[in-house]
Amino acid sequence: MSTLSQLNRRYLLKKKAHARAAALNKRPQVRGAVKRARIVTPRKPNSARRPTAKIILTNKRWVVAHLPGVGHNIRPHSSVLVRGGGARDLPGVRFTCIRGVYDFASLDEKTKRRSIYGVKKPKDQITKIRRKFRFK
Repeated sequence: MSTLSQLNRRYLLKKKAHARAAALNKRPQVRGAVKRARIVTPRKPNSARRPTAKIILTNKRWVVAHLPGVGHNIRPHSSVLVRGGGARDLPGVRFTCIRGVYDFASLDEKTKRRSIYGVKKPKDQITKIRRKFRFK
């Protein structure tokens, strides 16, 4: 025979998992406008100067996003594309700007991990595809 507390426990509501990037409203990326670009220093064991930007998204949410790569051309009122996933050692930074989209310039002369930094494949590395295998 079950006790009253055991019966009650069966019908208790489970806690819902909160969204880690709630400001995106279940979208993969959202466009936003930069209001302020600044440098932030990371948490205790790390030491650096990491660029971030305060951004107002098109859904009227304010977020702080990390600007990846070396250097940037971001100014106030620049248009950027924001995705989830920020810098782990920066407190309160849960988003990242995508390079090579809108006003955020891609990096120059990047050869590895190019997709993160919006760099096109160099002309000398593009292989020619025979007509037979080309898609129409």
